[in-house]
Amino acid sequence: MIASNVLVSRAKVWNVSQCRLGMLQRVSYRRQHSGRRLSGPLARSCFGPQHRCLTPFDGQKRGIKTKTSIKLDNLPQGAIPLEPLPSDPEETSYPTVVQQARSNMRKFENCVLLTRVGSFYELYFEHAEKYGPLLSLKVARKWTNAGPVAMAGFPVFQIDRFLNILVQDLHLHVAISEEFPTSASEKLKAGALQFDRKVSRIITPGTLIDERFMNPYENNFLLAVCSDVAYESKSANEGEPGQTSLGTGKESIRNRTFGLAWLDMSTGDFFTEETSAASLPSAVARIGPREIILDEQLRGSTEDVIPALLKDYTDLFTYHTNVRESTTISTWDDMLENPMTESQSASFAGVELSAGDFLLDYASVQLQGLQLRLKSPVRRQTADNMLIDKYSLRALEIKETLREGTSKGSLLHTVRKTVTNSGTRLLSNWLSAPSTSLAVIKGRLDLVSYFLLESARRHEIVSLLRKSFDSQRLVQKFSFGRGDADDLIALYKTIEATQAITSELSHASGQQGSLEEGKDAKHITRASADYDTSCVSSILERLELSGTRDLAERIKAAVDEEGVNERQRINETQLVAAVQDTLDESPELPIKKPDKVSQLSNGSSSVGKIRDSDSDDVWIMRRSASPTLTALHNALDRQGQEKADLELALREKMGASSLTLRWTPGLGYICHIKGKDAKSKLPSLQDTRSVSSSKSTRSFHLSEWTELGGKSDQLKRRIRAEEQTLFAELREQVLRNLLSLRRNAAILDELDIACSFAALAEEQGLVRPIVNLGHTHKILGGRHPVVEKGLLEQGRGFTSNDCLVGGDERIWLITGPNMAGKSTFLRQNAVISIMAQVGSFVPAEYAEIGIVDRLFSRIGSADNLYQDQSTFMVEMLETAAILKEATPRSFVIMDEVGRGTTPEDGISVAYACLHHLFHINRCRTLFATHFHDLAGMCSQMKEIAFYCTDLKEDAAGNFTYIHRLTKGVNMNSHALKVARLAGETLQKTSQSLSPTFPLTTFRPARGGNPDRARYIEQPCA
Repeated sequence: MIASNVLVSRAKVWNVSQCRLGMLQRVSYRRQHSGRRLSGPLARSCFGPQHRCLTPFDGQKRGIKTKTSIKLDNLPQGAIPLEPLPSDPEETSYPTVVQQARSNMRKFENCVLLTRVGSFYELYFEHAEKYGPLLSLKVARKWTNAGPVAMAGFPVFQIDRFLNILVQDLHLHVAISEEFPTSASEKLKAGALQFDRKVSRIITPGTLIDERFMNPYENNFLLAVCSDVAYESKSANEGEPGQTSLGTGKESIRNRTFGLAWLDMSTGDFFTEETSAASLPSAVARIGPREIILDEQLRGSTEDVIPALLKDYTDLFTYHTNVRESTTISTWDDMLENPMTESQSASFAGVELSAGDFLLDYASVQLQGLQLRLKSPVRRQTADNMLIDKYSLRALEIKETLREGTSKGSLLHTVRKTVTNSGTRLLSNWLSAPSTSLAVIKGRLDLVSYFLLESARRHEIVSLLRKSFDSQRLVQKFSFGRGDADDLIALYKTIEATQAITSELSHASGQQGSLEEGKDAKHITRASADYDTSCVSSILERLELSGTRDLAERIKAAVDEEGVNERQRINETQLVAAVQDTLDESPELPIKKPDKVSQLSNGSSSVGKIRDSDSDDVWIMRRSASPTLTALHNALDRQGQEKADLELALREKMGASSLTLRWTPGLGYICHIKGKDAKSKLPSLQDTRSVSSSKSTRSFHLSEWTELGGKSDQLKRRIRAEEQTLFAELREQVLRNLLSLRRNAAILDELDIACSFAALAEEQGLVRPIVNLGHTHKILGGRHPVVEKGLLEQGRGFTSNDCLVGGDERIWLITGPNMAGKSTFLRQNAVISIMAQVGSFVPAEYAEIGIVDRLFSRIGSADNLYQDQSTFMVEMLETAAILKEATPRSFVIMDEVGRGTTPEDGISVAYACLHHLFHINRCRTLFATHFHDLAGMCSQMKEIAFYCTDLKEDAAGNFTYIHRLTKGVNMNSHALKVARLAGETLQKTSQSLSPTFPLTTFRPARGGNPDRARYIEQPCA
């Protein structure tokens, strides 16, 4: 009996606790879902039969208390779980705009969605919470029937600023959802929805077209990489140990080929290349892409070689699944300006076609239906350009400095005197991949020689180039259907400049390159006055002016430049007003006024609200652009005259001199009276109706003015429609001349670079190099252009040096003190080779250079801790790449190989490098070192020459560096003297801690040549 009562008591306790829990759950649920009908598992859990005991909510009336017995083992243990309420789309729907954004977010899940809502772009849900703080935007909560929604936004005119942060800085993909007006039938289906919001474009780092934050001096390349071996998933190789997508070993990786395809959407440039595994990282470094496209199957792969080789570019990776199944180049024709011929198609390798197809598929997906018009693909071949590996591009500071990573102080910054944006982009590409074609190099040098001698003509052409615009990007905007009237004016001025340049060059066609009367005779030596004058005629033959001339005349006759400028001024003023209104409404928004309109901040914010006359209507097309437009403007003039006559008649009839005929957004066409006329009693008119009045103004409607104004509005709408028609015709004419415009733009870029090189040669006293197919590098009085410019700015001079490496002296072993200029000497000769093969004059008194196919440098020290590579490991990797890839036509510079470890190991590494370069690679090499014993170890290698720098010290201990190289080996690096320059404390500490070793004389290696040892012992002067 006691046990039975215990069971009953426990059952009651359990029932009471569960009832209380159920009541709390129901109350909480009802608070969250008030007004909604309960159904499904949740209702059963709250109101199920297990709660019928002692529950006042089960519909039973209170009656006699009853007792129930139940076995403890049959009771459920723990709290009853709540099953989630099934989702009901109709019950959890958001407001229309939010629901559209949610749908687009699910469709483009890898993108940040910016939704256009009126004059704002907005982010919703998790995008607002995650990216709002990164953009310094205030994240708010929008309360809806489905619950709170996080949101953040910014004004439309700030789109470029925030895209720059999202795309360029954060490397994100951004989907732009624009408003599209719905048709009448669609409005009925969508419940009178005025706009449908669809993603019109996906913006990624590599798919920029005309965004204002683009760097005008650099290409914006999108690169796709494909392999000749189809990627196999892990599952395909399960059960086969040792078999991966890489093959069976390093040998298979070395034999693999890779296809590269890259394009610039802003200019239409399109290139392909076939490369090896060893050259892939250097090829990517030379291209400098903003985004790299890889196959989706490689995402997270640790087996494929492509991610492993490009591990320095992982932040640029984008994975994509190719939906195009074509393997022929004919499918590209709809995206090219000119279809490919069969012979052109046959020149491309299969792996290049795969990469190109993969690239175009990705581009079409991101453009969301926009038509892509690219130049015909150009196939880059390894033999056509000097290959500069990625380490050398950084070490030689071709485009940016090694320490700060800025352009100032780089070779590009020093030699650049171009005046156009596109010319600067081409120069940057040339410096990254100098030509190896003698014909191309000679043609460029001839053009520089011509402009150096004809300085007056050069200055005239430069002034004309300054009047031109970036037609490469202008034309591409029109191919996307994005050009406007401003771009037409810019294109017209560029065509005019091209015609003037053609006329200027035509006067020189066929003339011999003679010196002008009184010209400095030293230009004869610099320019090699016997240059081929056909360089000018070849430029003229390539220019195509027939179609572009007609286009320029049509633009000039149709577009009103003054009207375009006035329209732009009005738009800027209205933009300032919009900025001010936004700041007044939402002062917490981080809005930055556009630079162009910051000076207009004091303008009126009510522009366009009241029109007193037709003078406020600005037209971008001349009234003589078409007969229809002329007739419409004449009709509008007559309407204007009728308005003036009506206004004069009303003033006389009412005796109100202040009466004006106006239009306002709220009242429409009104008659307006102000001042004393408004206070006096005026005669009444028929068909009038007063609309507003105050102490100083009166306004009323007049049917005659309303009818006349309506006719004027109709004429203006027809004029605007006709202007749009004419503009569309001009755009089509631009596209018909697309090929000619692009070719002419490329020629203008070449002329810009040639004039730049000529001005540089005249300013810095450069000399024309003799470029041949030999294996020598003969430089007399060579200088480093970047270092020399920096020293001149400090009022110091640069010590020139000769370099005659090659032939009997294939390798120069250079020793000398720290800070004596060894590294500068190495770099300057590499830079001189680059400048010569780019087509520039070089900083020397005489230069004769054999074509260099590959340029390698091992200079400086840096670690790569992120990839677990120490400084010495990085050095060894770079050294190994040089020894593996260098050919007899290559040029190698190596500085202090073997440092960072013990002297014994360092000497071993350095000697091994010299031995391999001498016997295997057999290339021109400049080898600087502080391991002086290498001189004796290499004494039997007859084609190694020994040169050194030195310093001069007086009795007081003061010293100066002797930067000029002389033959011999300097056995002292004078490191303590460099420490003295760095700081007195460091020098004293070094002297006190360092033992004093006697300076031993040089002893040749065992079996060495004593005569050669005596030659090496010659002191450095």
